[in-house]
Amino acid sequence: MGQPHAVVVGAGIGGLAAAVALRRRGWRVTVLERADRPRELGTGLTLMANALRGLDALGLGDVVRRDGRPDTPGGLRTRDGRWLSRIEGAALEAALGTTALGIHRTALHRLLRDALPPGALRTGVEVVDVDATAPAVTCRTDGATEVLAGDLAVGADGLNSTLRRRLWPAAPPPAYSGSTAWRAAITWPAPVATAVTWGPGREFGTVPLGDGRLYWYAADVAPPGGREPDELAAVRERFGDWHEPIPALVAATPPEAVLRTDLLHLDPPLPTYVRGRVALLGDAAHAMTPHLGQGAGQAIEDAVVLGAVCADGTADLPGALASYDTQRRRRSQAVARAALRTARYGQQLRNPVAVALRDTAIRLTPSRAALRGMARYADWQPPR
Repeated sequence: MGQPHAVVVGAGIGGLAAAVALRRRGWRVTVLERADRPRELGTGLTLMANALRGLDALGLGDVVRRDGRPDTPGGLRTRDGRWLSRIEGAALEAALGTTALGIHRTALHRLLRDALPPGALRTGVEVVDVDATAPAVTCRTDGATEVLAGDLAVGADGLNSTLRRRLWPAAPPPAYSGSTAWRAAITWPAPVATAVTWGPGREFGTVPLGDGRLYWYAADVAPPGGREPDELAAVRERFGDWHEPIPALVAATPPEAVLRTDLLHLDPPLPTYVRGRVALLGDAAHAMTPHLGQGAGQAIEDAVVLGAVCADGTADLPGALASYDTQRRRRSQAVARAALRTARYGQQLRNPVAVALRDTAIRLTPSRAALRGMARYADWQPPR
């Protein structure tokens, strides 16, 4: 029997992680990416303990830790700067066995890409259809159509997944969560806490990255599809009078560095992540709001589990994919629901009485209980 072959659609963090995971289990992998060159759009992200454990399982934990920056002490604040809760990085590390890490998306993308052999990643390839039984992926490159066959197809093609649309035609498109967000990564060598600040209907977060950079994000309750001629000015208008260093961070941001995206999620969730010999992962399977910082982490978990269940190649591949679905769907959808609840309770809460009650409840919550709440969704171990 020859070497099993997996076709991975999408070269984001989840798709590349899946390719690395399968290759470590003896698979030949082909990754198809629509963009003309390898890239990961975005700014920064936080890798919680579960994501770092997943990267350890892929043999990349040490190099990722060298490129990122461990979380600094931080917590949750009000817009005037008062702390509602404080979390020390050492306490989080003690609770979970490893710290959280801030890293630029492009750095993580590069490290995953470099773990694949030359020629495994094909760019400028648009996937237009998939046959789940073969499986076979129909794609176009420079106007020419080809059908790429394999033993397994992995749909890691993001929020607006072509594979999900083809094989789950009854699933509705991603739903708007009610919030829009702005993000940027800037040069900022001064120490800044990893923290989130809440105001009525709004949120501003900071995550230190490696190499003297910092990632900030801001969110606001707004109608979907909104755009401004100057998105940085829109951020300044909403957050310019909040506590320092927020105004200074916004002032130090080049206008062209700001990305704006509406926050979408899958609602209702998919009834399965598997059709025939096709498995979905990451945003294609369970797109979630970023309010728990778990989007990349859940995609990495998906990839590690998929590699583990496929360790025997094509021997009982249907059973392996059923195991993947069982292991991943319940957990990832629970995290997605929790992220949406966190948004409703946190960033999206606007009623002044409700905000005051929430803030009081958080201030009165013992730090150990707050730590358990933070650690709950990051407490995951890769399969042996």
